Amino acid sequence: MITFGTEVAATPAPDSASSFWEIALTVSDAEAPGPRPSLDSELTWLLHRAAQHMHNATGEQAERHGLTLREYIVLSALDKTPGLTQGELGKSLSLDKTTLMSQLDRLERRSLVVRRNAPGDRRLRIPEITENGEALRATVAEASAAVEASVLDGFSQEHIASLRQMLFAIIGDSEDRGSCL
Repeated sequence: MITFGTEVAATPAPDSASSFWEIALTVSDAEAPGPRPSLDSELTWLLHRAAQHMHNATGEQAERHGLTLREYIVLSALDKTPGLTQGELGKSLSLDKTTLMSQLDRLERRSLVVRRNAPGDRRLRIPEITENGEALRATVAEASAAVEASVLDGFSQEHIASLRQMLFAIIGDSEDRGSCL
């Protein structure tokens, strides 16, 4: 059931798991200054709003530990894909060179990252997460995982796995021209 102000619209369950698909969304007219997403909203808008929600929730966790969300994501990328050059890291995160360099400079000043010359080509630099950087990243990752679990509470593990598969398929191998970071 979806409730907008005083208007109530029933939402049929697309399958027998009606408890999963029943959604109660209550928005008073005073709280809703503009249009709100609904089940028939454009998928792009729903994905955008979901990303905003997760961005804010995860960003709060990073900030509680003295990082911006972007810094946390850079540390996570360094943890998950060690050995990338700065250029490769920027490409994988869809960050332009200037933005990435300023992020790495800040992380390096805080001793969370070091940059080393690439073997065989001194012109290339390879950022590496430090022990302190890894400890901080792991702390934020744990807090972020708890927030993510809270947001997804009520969804079965199968539905969460399906959501991840669908998002991964939508993202695909394409190179984004911009960053949501």
